[in-house]
Amino acid sequence: MWKLVLWVLGVSSLFCRSLSCYQCFVDVQDSLRLCWGHVLTEHNVRNVDSCFRKLDHIFNNNDRVIEAGRVGKGFDEQLKKILDVEILSLVEEFDKKLNKDTVYEERLQTAADNFIAAASKLPRVSGCFPPCGFQKDGAVYNCITCQYDSCEFPLDCPVKEIKALENNRARMWCDVPFALPHNIEVIWRFAAEVKSQQVDQFTEVTVGVDRLYSIPKASLHHHGTYQCEIYEGQRSIVRLYFYLTVTPQVVVGHSELQEIFDLSLLPGGRMVPAPGGPPDSPSLLPSPALLTACLTALLLLLLLSLGALYLGSRVASTSDGEHTDGDEESRCPVREIYMVQ
Repeated sequence: MWKLVLWVLGVSSLFCRSLSCYQCFVDVQDSLRLCWGHVLTEHNVRNVDSCFRKLDHIFNNNDRVIEAGRVGKGFDEQLKKILDVEILSLVEEFDKKLNKDTVYEERLQTAADNFIAAASKLPRVSGCFPPCGFQKDGAVYNCITCQYDSCEFPLDCPVKEIKALENNRARMWCDVPFALPHNIEVIWRFAAEVKSQQVDQFTEVTVGVDRLYSIPKASLHHHGTYQCEIYEGQRSIVRLYFYLTVTPQVVVGHSELQEIFDLSLLPGGRMVPAPGGPPDSPSLLPSPALLTACLTALLLLLLLSLGALYLGSRVASTSDGEHTDGDEESRCPVREIYMVQ
């Protein structure tokens, strides 16, 4: 009868406490065999419950043990093998034998240290890549829950903006920063003229394994949101969204001509000021050197004009003087002739 009570106490002690690497991999019956001969030195009595509390302290509540057990996907079996080597040897040695609690303390602590050293050498994972996707290979083993913790990111990634000119190529890559399985299926869907992540607004376009969606000559009817969903079997891994904006060629040509025209009107090829900017922006005023050159040219032109007027007036006065002298000389002979007669 008392053996049954001990077994019940031992089992209840194991399951009433939080799980950890020890209880994830060591069978309950092996733990009972290990603790069967645990003797309290102070009272010289056998106490199985005290042994389980010691196991809980050394393994289950040991942060170093828990951290050493945070291995990558598929390496939990390696954790079990490492712990079995340390614990099962003690089970065979202590089974049906009495040992003082100080011996248990020393041997179990050594087993925990050996487990930490060996488990820490197992491969670690790179972790989860935000912000989206079911990343199975990024999961880490959790000794407290005895299972792998997923990344807990949503399947839907944020919408990515893409722009393309009309009649030009547009490409979208269904790519993620984490590793994907080999047997994937890729489905592309399209929601015309809207920017949305509502699944019911999309229609299926292609199904296969190609993660590249290419539009050789984009046109206005290609404008909208594209969804890429990657599957492994029946399970969805990630959903990516691309919002494509197609700009007509006429608008592009008009904008380019307008920019060239605006640049030709400004001195020094200055850019057109932003819409809504001040009309008398200092950036549109001519430079001081240009103002000096203009004023100098105007002054020189004025001096040349005055010089030309002055020279013109002198030439005119000289011509009048010559004509006056000629008339006087022509009249003098006539006057002399008249006086002789």
